[in-house]
Amino acid sequence: MNIPNIITSVRVVLIPVIIILYYLPVPWHYLAASFAFIIASISDWLDGYLARKWDQHTKFGAFIDPVADKLIVAVALVLLVEAHSSVWLTIPAMIIIGREIVISALREWMAELGKRTSVAVSFIGKLKTTFQMISIIVLLSDAPGSPAALVGMVCLYVAAVLTLWSMFIYVRAAWSDLTEDL
Repeated sequence: MNIPNIITSVRVVLIPVIIILYYLPVPWHYLAASFAFIIASISDWLDGYLARKWDQHTKFGAFIDPVADKLIVAVALVLLVEAHSSVWLTIPAMIIIGREIVISALREWMAELGKRTSVAVSFIGKLKTTFQMISIIVLLSDAPGSPAALVGMVCLYVAAVLTLWSMFIYVRAAWSDLTEDL
């Protein structure tokens, strides 16, 4: 275990912490859950930065980092869908979670073909992640229906559009391999 892998593992440990904080019967539970998600979001950037800077890439890190990212986002979105009980939050959450499943499967399949780099993370994917994290932080931090929630919803819809755009880019990159035997 190296420091980047430990940081990534902390992100996985923060998942139940965020859930517990979100449901605590105290007035500051939304802010506490949001703060824990902020720590997780910063750790997502930090572990990758340190792994590159210190050249500490490991097979475990390559596996657990995207798993941690997808788990924490999916759990946060499910919390928010339940709390907001709104189709307007459910739709972008379904798009984001569905895209993560599709792209994970696509990357795994392309890796089996030895073509994983053709579906590597793009700038649009990074931009999507930024809007996604901002939206989740804002939505976790305040009560459903608040003015801040509207800002979070706008960011979530931007993330959903970027999600679809990045999925299109990834599928297009793999299209010839996907349709080879049709």
